[in-house]
Amino acid sequence: MLVMGICAAQNFGGGRQRGGRGGFGGGFGGGFRGGGGFGRSASSHGVTYSEGGVPVDQDTVKTAREVESHSTGTPNWTNKTGFEKDVVTFVRVIRDRSGNTDGGSWITDFPDSDLNLSFRIQQVTAMKVDPNGRTLRLTDPDILNYPWIYMVEVGSLSLEDDEVTALRKYLLNGGVLMVDDFWGERQWNQFESQIKRALPERHFQELDITHPIFHCVFDLKGSVADLQSPGIMEWRREGSDPRMTWEYHSGEECRPMHVRAILDDKGRIMVLATFNCDNGDGWEREGEDEEYFNLFSEKRAYPLGINIIYYLMTH
Repeated sequence: MLVMGICAAQNFGGGRQRGGRGGFGGGFGGGFRGGGGFGRSASSHGVTYSEGGVPVDQDTVKTAREVESHSTGTPNWTNKTGFEKDVVTFVRVIRDRSGNTDGGSWITDFPDSDLNLSFRIQQVTAMKVDPNGRTLRLTDPDILNYPWIYMVEVGSLSLEDDEVTALRKYLLNGGVLMVDDFWGERQWNQFESQIKRALPERHFQELDITHPIFHCVFDLKGSVADLQSPGIMEWRREGSDPRMTWEYHSGEECRPMHVRAILDDKGRIMVLATFNCDNGDGWEREGEDEEYFNLFSEKRAYPLGINIIYYLMTH
């Protein structure tokens, strides 16, 4: 069975933290990150390209910290000596991408989103977080040591048979899969079809704003639709209109946002999907665009991400 660490969070009453790098809305250091391309396609020999065109060998990479940040720099921190394993770890799943499906690859927003969110969790809760993060394939036996794993761009998800078996084992042994950054019914159907291979007896259900996951650290108001964050490039194409929170895919206007979950017989979340939403950009783009940060990172992506991980680690 997976061992889940239970930690108490400091409840800030839904308010945003202020002041320097240590608080939401703090300074942006070197200002705009700029530079770099946004290549995401795989090439030969297991090499892919992260945001900013940083090459990553997916056959050998083990942690987010091994990969060069494409921003003004991700934060560094340490935990108490002797308790290095008594932490929450951001585990990003490495997966191959089918050429016949929509959506991007496993590496989107890596490594900045992983490290920035990890730092923010450590900053505003009592949970200690691994400062390095991990990357693992579903078939790596070490995955059973981590109670929470993350996949991105799952509109292109296409699992091999051994990955289906491994994912089912992981979820039935207490693990939780979170997925993010996929848009439109075509991508939803592709993702759902793959999860159904691992959990054919289970079905997704909608979580509305009354669910405690939206209130456990930050008290999120309104509706789930009000938590939608677009990718920064899509948002910029619309002239930075703060009302523009959705994207277009396959000719479809992808809104509203949904948070959908598969539960076990006791109501524990096994799979959590933030659909029609790009939280990863909200975590990644810190320091790149102050307006985007203020509109989406600070008010939506960070509070939602922190709430989700805190809730999952304590339930």
